[in-house]
Order: sequence, then C-alpha cells, then structure tokens
Amino acid sequence: MDYNGKWRVGFVGAGKMAFAIAHGIILTGKLQPSMIMASAPSDNNLGRFKEAGVETTHSNAAVVKGCQVIFLATKPHILPGVLEEISSLVTKEHIIISVAAGVTIQTLERFFPVGTAVVRSMPSLPCVVQESAIVFTRGSHAGDSVAALLKDLLSSCGLCEEVPESYIDIHTGLSGSGVAYVYMFAEAMAEGAVKMGMPFTLANKIAAQTLLGGAKMILETGDHPAKLKSDVCTPGGTTIHGLHELEKGSLRATVMNAVEAATTRARELGKK
Repeated sequence: MDYNGKWRVGFVGAGKMAFAIAHGIILTGKLQPSMIMASAPSDNNLGRFKEAGVETTHSNAAVVKGCQVIFLATKPHILPGVLEEISSLVTKEHIIISVAAGVTIQTLERFFPVGTAVVRSMPSLPCVVQESAIVFTRGSHAGDSVAALLKDLLSSCGLCEEVPESYIDIHTGLSGSGVAYVYMFAEAMAEGAVKMGMPFTLANKIAAQTLLGGAKMILETGDHPAKLKSDVCTPGGTTIHGLHELEKGSLRATVMNAVEAATTRARELGKK
C-alpha cells in the first residue's frame, strides 16, 4: 500500500513511543518525514521529530485537521482531555489509533462521531529499531481496509498482529512492559560475566547478542522454548548447572508474576 502523497500521519503526543513508531515507519520509506506531523504542549519532546524532518506543532487540532491517520500517543490520564479537545474535529475520513495503555475501544468510540474508524493498539519502544511486537484491535466501524492499512504501516516497526481486545492488556504486560524485563535480564547476565572477569562493554554486547540469537531461534524454528532449552543442555554440563541456579531463584515464577502485575495495572488504568 502506497502512502506517499495519499496519507498524512499525525501524532497527538510526541513522547518516546510516538517517536519510536514514526522513526520505524520512516526507516522503511513507506512515509517521508514531510508526510508526518506531531504535536506536544511544549518543545521538550518535539526536538527529535524536528531533527527527523517531521513537521511539529503545539496544536493538537492542527494535527487532526492536517492528517488522516491519527495516533493518540499521550499518557492514559491525559487522553480524556485530549479527546474532548479534538472530538469535534474528527470526521469519517479519519482513522484514529490509540496507543494509550488501558483505554478501551468502548471509551474511545464514545468521544467520536458515529461511524469513526477507531483502533486500539499496543506497540513497544523497539519500534525505533523495527523489532517491536505490536497488536491491535478494530472498533465497530473499522473495516478490513483499515486493518490492512494499519498492519502494513505498523509492520514497518516489527511483528504486527490483530487480536481480540481482551488480549491487549495481556500484551502490555508481556511485551509493552516486557522489554524492560529483557533489559534487566541482559544487565544481570552481563554483570555475571563482569563478576567472573570480563570487561563490561564486551559482556554487554555478548549478552545482547545471546538474547537476540535465542529469540530468533524461537521465531524461525517454531519450536517450544522448552525444547530449545533442552537442546542446549548436556548431561552434567555447564548449562544445566546454570539453569539449576535460575530455578532456585524462582526465575520462571518471578517473570510470570511480573507479566501478571503489569497486565493487572493496565486493566486498572482502563477502569480509571
């Protein structure tokens, strides 16, 4: 699908997530920076967009008037005020995509004219390197063409899947927040190597590459992680001794608890 000259994409909110999505899209060449616009109340977050060649403004209304595809990328507690501000400017020609954690399709649709195409999505910061995991759910007036456009656009940023809305808060706990769990694990792996005498810069690179390689094996082989884990282990070898220590530290239960806690928090934000 060719966006150049046809679609302008706007970001209401210019934080890290908005920039990650915009940067991922620009990297593929599907949209030139001149076809993107971003708004924020101050210049604090607009500098990165300006450096990328994106038009910036302090007016949310200007973004809605000037773009057809609108990403709502504000904090959840700020979003209701933003929706009240822009709702009267939204038409059936717009596609509204919310990336605000916890805010439901039902809540979003209440603010817009009947027939507005509304989509709820949850990306993650690795959009900026085109390796995010993204899910989205269509509202009642977003048809197949909207889903196709969104999937084509967001696949610029990584894996993109359409899911039931009930999965989105779970995805927030698994992937949206989960990248932070991965960073913590990578940091711990590198620090373990430092403890044993390896320089941190080298240990950090090796830890990151190890995570990348492991993830690629899961995606490309389609094997269950438990099978891949077993393939690495040899009787009495180094790996099984390391895994025993992770089991003693309740790694799996702790990570499962982290996903549950983040999912629960996302659901709480939605209720607010």
